[in-house]
Amino acid sequence: MELNEEASNLSQGQKQLLTIARVVLSNPKILILDEATSSVDTRTEILIQSAMDHLMQGRTSFIIAHRLSTIRNADLILVMQDGDIVEQGSHTQLLAANGFYADLYNSQFKE
Repeated sequence: MELNEEASNLSQGQKQLLTIARVVLSNPKILILDEATSSVDTRTEILIQSAMDHLMQGRTSFIIAHRLSTIRNADLILVMQDGDIVEQGSHTQLLAANGFYADLYNSQFKE
């Protein structure tokens, strides 16, 4: 496959993967990721998340996500509802609180 100048021959998921690769290569001190895996399939998301977990070690990282699987390992999760922070804590703490985060998580991962 040959990449054209406008990258118009790439899917949205492929564009996201290229963007993530650029982040990895730039080795930033601070990461800000907004829905970084929203256009990739679940299998690819798992691979990306593993790489991102490694990349985020020792860095300040801000992750904006609707897929809660991408933030489970965060030291601190800020939960927003209608523009306000309504909960904060680790994944385990937020699940134990049985509030809004727990409701969101359970709706995404119920069996």
